[in-house]
Amino acid sequence: MIFLTLLFMLLVILVAAEVFTNALEHLGEKLGISEGVTGSIFAAVGTALPETLVPLLALMAGTASVSTNEEIGVGAILGAPLMLSTLSTSLLAFAVLKKRGVHGEFHPERTGFLRDLNFFLAAFAFAALALFIPHHLTAVRAGLGFVMVLIYFIYIMLTLRASKALVQDGHGTEAEEPMFLCRVGLPNNLVVILIQLALGLGLLVAGAKGFIHGVEAASVVLGISALLLSLLIIPIATELPEKVNSILWVRRHKDTLAFGNITGAMVFQGTLLPAIGIMLTPWEPRREVLAGVVITLVATAWIRWMAGRGHLKVWHVWVNGALYVTYLAIALA
Repeated sequence: MIFLTLLFMLLVILVAAEVFTNALEHLGEKLGISEGVTGSIFAAVGTALPETLVPLLALMAGTASVSTNEEIGVGAILGAPLMLSTLSTSLLAFAVLKKRGVHGEFHPERTGFLRDLNFFLAAFAFAALALFIPHHLTAVRAGLGFVMVLIYFIYIMLTLRASKALVQDGHGTEAEEPMFLCRVGLPNNLVVILIQLALGLGLLVAGAKGFIHGVEAASVVLGISALLLSLLIIPIATELPEKVNSILWVRRHKDTLAFGNITGAMVFQGTLLPAIGIMLTPWEPRREVLAGVVITLVATAWIRWMAGRGHLKVWHVWVNGALYVTYLAIALA
């Protein structure tokens, strides 16, 4: 019964992703913004925001056990960037393998893609540094948290500022298909676009939440600890299904939207949430935690290096998938 529920929720997520991406493309076209803004800010924050509640609720209104709440909070905060930089990214290679081949290339808009990766690496380096700051140095830890929040706001401003020039250079968001709600006779205006966007996002959240409950039930059967549950299972249940948007986009050769959806979510969840974790949890370099942080940084640096050379190939992102498998081996050892 658990697996039937998981299958049904995955179908809901697939339908919701189609509805959401369709509306988002029309919204970006209507507003005249670049694909980078649509993917890195609108899509990334829109799909990641509901999952942001998982660590917050765990820390503020979780179980009666403070230590369990902290384990779930830390795991969910660090698990999302880990999964996004490794497993989610590698799935894009499988999505286009048949059409592009092993040595085929991805072509996200370069400046925005590199900006996302640079900001994430900078912010997450502070998160890694904070693991080794003693708890009694609260001012130092709070200062690091403030810097990480500031990094995200600077990132937003730079991304929006670059949008106009990118649109003029041909990187504006374009919708290839009519909006779904317009097919039933509704007009293509901003109100209808927002209605379909809300409908798609609502279905995504409902599907993801149903998937979470199914995974949690399965994890009880498997006997997984709270920390491993939050590092491995929760990010897969909350983040991975909603990144179906990226798979749909990359199969349509909308690489900027596909990668922006992932890297934008990485910046969002690699700045604001770790800042909260640094100030509200022990934030210690336990083996599972430190391994996750290191592999996340290595995976992101690898993609940054390949993209910086000007050729991001399909097989390159398989390395990120291999790094996720490496983390599993370390965490489950």
